[in-house]
Amino acid sequence: MDIQCKISHAFVICAYGKSPYLEECIQSLQGQKLKSEIMIATSTPNDNIYALAKKYSLPVVVNHGEKGLAGDWNFALGLPSTDLVTLAHQDDIYQERYTDNIVKAFQENKDAIILFTDYSELRSGQNVKSNRLLRVKRILLFPLRWKLCRKSKFVRRRILSMGSAICCPSVAVVKNRISEPLFENNMKSNIDWQAWEKLSKERGAFVYLPEQLMQHRIHEGSTTSELLAQAARREEDIYMYRKFWPDPIAEFIELFYRINEKSNQLK
Repeated sequence: MDIQCKISHAFVICAYGKSPYLEECIQSLQGQKLKSEIMIATSTPNDNIYALAKKYSLPVVVNHGEKGLAGDWNFALGLPSTDLVTLAHQDDIYQERYTDNIVKAFQENKDAIILFTDYSELRSGQNVKSNRLLRVKRILLFPLRWKLCRKSKFVRRRILSMGSAICCPSVAVVKNRISEPLFENNMKSNIDWQAWEKLSKERGAFVYLPEQLMQHRIHEGSTTSELLAQAARREEDIYMYRKFWPDPIAEFIELFYRINEKSNQLK
């Protein structure tokens, strides 16, 4: 019997509003070489979501509890009883070998807390595999290619101290290694970075797969693009950097990333 069959994985699609890309996301999840449980979680149920769920025979579970990004993500994370859970963002696309590679990596790293992959960006229908910000993130994550570094709290915290290099929708969370709720509802943009910072203090491994196994969509309607235009984003970044650095260094690093994150803005 294939050992991978003993490890269960679920995608929970966090659906919001009426995304024109939701169907493409669903198709990429159903097209995985290694099949997973798939469900849709939403706090904004609508005809579009229900129609696509019916078309692809997927369950829809509505969040009637805590609202906001953290509330929605915590709700979605709590739904499956599988070993691994990936919170799929409705606008993104997953390569067909994503689940297969994640499960294989977990089999080889049973002390994993989270497993995550490299990614490319979808911009105006084009798959952008490299730009300045992606290169910076890959440099930061490079030490995690070594098994010893994956388990090092010092290494993980040094990586996170320089920015949020982990692509949230690429992350598979090991359910029995985390305390729920994982996400705190005190920010709009950096709740994932804050969650990884919290997990970086725990014993276990951050397992990084350096292959681009998903495509993260950058578009005018994305939450990230909207937040980058707001002063609130700077305040949240400073808040996170202060978890690792004195104020002057925190502000310097934030300025460096603010300049680089202009690549996230659509021309």
